[in-house]
Amino acid sequence: MDARVQQIKNQRLPNAPWRAVLFDFNGVIIDDEPLHLELIQRVLGEEGVRLSKAECRNKCLGVPDRAGFKALLHEAGRQVTEAAVTALIARKADYYLQAIRERDLLFPGVGALVQRLAAQFPLALVSGALRPEVDFTLGRAGLHEHFNVIVTAEDVSAGKPHPAGFLKALACLNETQPQLIQPHECLVIEDSIAGVEAAKRAGMFCVAVTNSFAAEALQEADLVVANLAEREFEQCLISN
Repeated sequence: MDARVQQIKNQRLPNAPWRAVLFDFNGVIIDDEPLHLELIQRVLGEEGVRLSKAECRNKCLGVPDRAGFKALLHEAGRQVTEAAVTALIARKADYYLQAIRERDLLFPGVGALVQRLAAQFPLALVSGALRPEVDFTLGRAGLHEHFNVIVTAEDVSAGKPHPAGFLKALACLNETQPQLIQPHECLVIEDSIAGVEAAKRAGMFCVAVTNSFAAEALQEADLVVANLAEREFEQCLISN
C-alpha cells in the first residue's frame, strides 16, 4: 500500500471519521475537461477571439465558465459585460449538451464507486457546471438518486476556489441529519487546483485525483491518487 494512503488510514481516520463525501463533477465523475476547453475555444473563436489550448487551459481549467470567459475576454482586450458573458455561457451550454448526448464520458469505475460510498455516507456533488449538464449526465448514468445534495453554478454567487459551494452543500446535508456534520468530517474528491483550495478553505479533508493536473500541482490536497478505481484508496475511506 502506498505510504501516504497508509498514513491517512492509520493516523487520520480514527481521529476524524468521515460522515459525508462531497464529489466534484467535471474531471472527477465525467471526463469532459478537454471538451469544455474545446467548446470555450469554439465559442470565443466565433467572436473573433483566437486562443491556444494552453491559454484556454490556464484561465479556465477548474473554474466556472463565467470567471473563465471574463478572464479570457479581458486578456483579449474585449469589453466584458454580464450580458455578453451570459450569452457566451448559454451558447457553450447548448454545444455541450449536444456533445454529451453523443458521447459517454463517465470515468471508468466511478459509477460503482459512487454507489458503494452512497451505501455508507450521505453524498453531495459540488460543481461549477450548469445544472442541466449535471442532471443529464447523472440521470443517464443512473447516479442522480445517490446524491443527497447537488450544488451547481446557479446555486452560489462565487465559484471555486471560493468555498461557498462546499459550505452550501454541507448546510443542505445538515438539514436532514439528526447530528450536525462538521467540516472536518467531510471528505472532498477533487481534480483541480481551484477545487482543492476551495475544499481546504471550507475546512474539509481533500483527496485529489490526477485526472486534470499533475500530482505536483495538487500538493495542497491531503492525499493525491492516480485514479478513483484504486481499491486501496477506497479502503482508506470506508475502513473507519
